[in-house]
Amino acid sequence: MDDIKEIRINDNRILLKNNRVKSAILPKVTTELDRSVVIQSNCIIEGALFAHTLEIENGPVEIHGAVFTQLEVHVDQQAKGKILFKKAVGSADSIVSLATGVRVIFLSDINAKQIKLKNAYVSGSIFADEVELENCVVIGGVFASRSLELTNCILGTFNSPVVRVANSLQLLLPSAFSVEKIITLPGTIISNLVLADLGAIFKGQVQAENSGKIIMNVETDELKTVLTSDESNQILRGFSVAGKVLAADLLDSDKLNNHFLLTAASLGNQLIQTYDLGVDEKNDKIELTTDRLVSFFFDLLNSKYEIRVLSGKIKISDITNVFG
Repeated sequence: MDDIKEIRINDNRILLKNNRVKSAILPKVTTELDRSVVIQSNCIIEGALFAHTLEIENGPVEIHGAVFTQLEVHVDQQAKGKILFKKAVGSADSIVSLATGVRVIFLSDINAKQIKLKNAYVSGSIFADEVELENCVVIGGVFASRSLELTNCILGTFNSPVVRVANSLQLLLPSAFSVEKIITLPGTIISNLVLADLGAIFKGQVQAENSGKIIMNVETDELKTVLTSDESNQILRGFSVAGKVLAADLLDSDKLNNHFLLTAASLGNQLIQTYDLGVDEKNDKIELTTDRLVSFFFDLLNSKYEIRVLSGKIKISDITNVFG
């Protein structure tokens, strides 16, 4: 890998291959605003990047600074390897990665008008007009101003006027929201992992007795709220298991380590130090590194772990025995 300490431009395109760029790639004059960046393979960019378009043909690629494009961030459909964005990624138009042979990791928020991702991991949240996700993990939320399409995903939460779900959806937080009724394909399973013992699963230990996932029903778990103003009224549909989670306070949720695990995952490279969940049977620390967290959540997405199903029903007598 050759080090490049200063970028010199002779045309409107920067072509990188087997390079480590020590500086930022930013325009210095107005004529460079329409410049595009093409990364062929095996590159590390240590600074921020601004371009008309950013195209990644192949991994491995690491970009340590923030990224913004005027048109598109695009990962080729035939790309292989690992692609890592350590800071926020934004585009005035689109962010697209539909390659099945590459795992794109965003360690912060991403923002564009249109976002289409496959096999992606997002530590932060997604903000866009239209979002399409397939086989993706988003630790934060997905906030779409027009529409959201999900196929086999894990999300923290979501908020969108129109939501379509296929295959499976697993939520990490108690509630999610839409304006229209959620559309699901036949056979789709939506579950909530807020009471699953993720800490024990991560450590390879036996899950807590009263822990598990709650299977959600788009009909019975929906709660309509009317938002009013002087000009108009709007119906917001809350899709929530919050009541069941509150009733389940008789389970010591702190022992699940879920909040700790999700916080470490959402902060990504912003953490000053690496935290751990204790030691394993070999007395080695179970560190919450990015690589381990990404592997864990994709294993969770691909049903590698068996999580018992909670009925979601709480007896009043159980609650009165605890608090009475």
